[in-house]
Amino acid sequence: QVQVVESGGGLVQPGGSLRLSCAASGRIENFYWMAWHRQAPGKQREPVARINRYAPANYADSVKGRFTISRDNAKNTVSLQMNSLKPEDTAVYYCGVTTSGVTYWGQGTQVTVSS
Repeated sequence: QVQVVESGGGLVQPGGSLRLSCAASGRIENFYWMAWHRQAPGKQREPVARINRYAPANYADSVKGRFTISRDNAKNTVSLQMNSLKPEDTAVYYCGVTTSGVTYWGQGTQVTVSS
């Protein structure tokens, strides 16, 4: 089993920044993906960014140039630096870890962008 815990959400004004963090523990292989998805009210969950040890990070078009995903392989953590936030970024953000073909999700953290 793999445990995933997110932190760092909150309320921020448009144009502001937030940093989300995620820690994974348990049986994790060396080669695995860590990703952030989000789900806004009334909408389906969508991918935001993902990263693995061997390839460049991938981003949704809607966040390119504003969000940066990074990971610490030694600590099994991943972060999402979110800059120039917009009201449409408001959502519950979920961290997912994919290892051995299975994706484990955290409980989610709320991000609200509002003036």
